[in-house]
Amino acid sequence: MKNIPVSAMIGLFLTALYFLTALFAPLIAPYGVAEVVGDVWEPSKVEILLGIAPEGFTESDYWLGTDNIGRDLLSRMIYGGRTTIFIATPATIISFTTGSILGFVAAVLGGWFDQVMSRFVDLIMSIPTLIFALVVLSVMPVTIPMLIIVMGLLDATRVYRLARAVAVDISVMDYVEAARLRGEKLAWIVFREILPNALSPLVAEMGLRFIFAVLFVSTLSFLGLGVQPPEADWGGIVKENKDGIIYGIPAALIPAFAIATLAISVNLVADWVLNRTTSLKGGRG
Repeated sequence: MKNIPVSAMIGLFLTALYFLTALFAPLIAPYGVAEVVGDVWEPSKVEILLGIAPEGFTESDYWLGTDNIGRDLLSRMIYGGRTTIFIATPATIISFTTGSILGFVAAVLGGWFDQVMSRFVDLIMSIPTLIFALVVLSVMPVTIPMLIIVMGLLDATRVYRLARAVAVDISVMDYVEAARLRGEKLAWIVFREILPNALSPLVAEMGLRFIFAVLFVSTLSFLGLGVQPPEADWGGIVKENKDGIIYGIPAALIPAFAIATLAISVNLVADWVLNRTTSLKGGRG
């Protein structure tokens, strides 16, 4: 713990807080995700304590107030964080599993397989990701498993490019050549020779990909093709309460703040892990 910088400690704390809140959302949330408990856009306890609540409100039962139809915003945020994180996490795992393995295999095999995979990935990446996802989701059922699969496969193209670029440099190293001369199979070379030496850039990229997945699902929900009501996610909460900004109601800004703090905290952790693995490699060298 002594060697962990303050920035990494903050990132670890916030990241753990968000994930634990998502994991235990049904136990923490004071109300149900779709339960109407009050009037439209009631002020929060914080606004009343600070004396900035609209005139006529002297008390509140809701820490973050209510949303556009009177649901408890804190409960919506907790369940929304659960949905957002539980979509982004498996989507990131799919993208890294698929992209890394295909990138490593393409770098090791080379030849026609490398050319076909690389040109196919170039073709997919030439289409803006958001437009591609909107087209796919407009003709497919918009369910959480479908969101995870679409996001994971589209993001795998970015991971593929990074994994292949790193693996091409590693595959010409002496220890990889020695493994080939020993007659090791493709799986051994990929998982025992290349993967351990490619972890540093992949770990850093994983943090970025996870945040991209959070932003992506939030964007899809804001556009109406993500998580469907009455289920909640942070992008959907922004969409539901965006009209309140005109009247000075901060309900739409709270999920935006949550997305921003999650992005910063995960990147702080990823930077620390990258620096730690890089320094460990330097020490062995």
